[in-house]
Amino acid sequence: MAARRLVHVINLQRMGFMSSYDVQMRYARYHLDQLAGKKGAQGFNVVLLVEHNPVYTIGLRDQSYSKEDEKKLRNTGAEFQRTNRGGLITFHGPGQLVAYPILNLKTFGFGMRDYVCNLEKTMISTCDYFGIKATTSADTGVWVEDRKIGAIGIHGSRYITTHGVSLNCNTDLSWYDHIVPCGIEGKGVTSISEELGSTVTIEDTYTYFLEAFKQRFECDLDETFLTPEHHSILPTKESLAKIFNMSYQAKESQV
Repeated sequence: MAARRLVHVINLQRMGFMSSYDVQMRYARYHLDQLAGKKGAQGFNVVLLVEHNPVYTIGLRDQSYSKEDEKKLRNTGAEFQRTNRGGLITFHGPGQLVAYPILNLKTFGFGMRDYVCNLEKTMISTCDYFGIKATTSADTGVWVEDRKIGAIGIHGSRYITTHGVSLNCNTDLSWYDHIVPCGIEGKGVTSISEELGSTVTIEDTYTYFLEAFKQRFECDLDETFLTPEHHSILPTKESLAKIFNMSYQAKESQV
């Protein structure tokens, strides 16, 4: 029996945007070092789950926010960060499930366009678990009618992915009042809780998100680092060795 692709799920829990970005870059670097043939380098496919402190982020294409605009947004109590992802301005904060897949897409046999499609379908399937009819549209992201419920902004280098998706669970939607989300005029935002009229938390959601991810990406998920006591796992030499040993054992058991 052929071994399925293995992806490690790491729950960073509540973390600032730049701290989580540093974790992303470390995992991406291990992939890139392996591709470059660096001795001893070993890349691991991971999905980082995180709930951010309030932050507005803009992507590579967004040159419309001046220092004065940045100051106004910071005065709301949120951070403001310029990033190397695709897409325009968006908000991340409490009550929003953010997932950063750090993957070598060659492992999965598809390019960036298919990758984006599978991420969108992962969020759509997650909404479907709650009985919410979500779709894609000509505009980026995942929508419930004309209300955006899931955002996507990614970066790829040599088939190694960073950044990812965000799905509003019980997010305070008033944070979006200060921006035009993703630069799309005349559209609203929503959340799973808003659509259902009852509170649905990140903890209520990520099991369904991960199941949808597993189906769309045709992989097995190692959830050793999903529980709270393991949420602080970082890409140190020791933790990577532990992941490598688990990967090896999983492959051996599937031969």
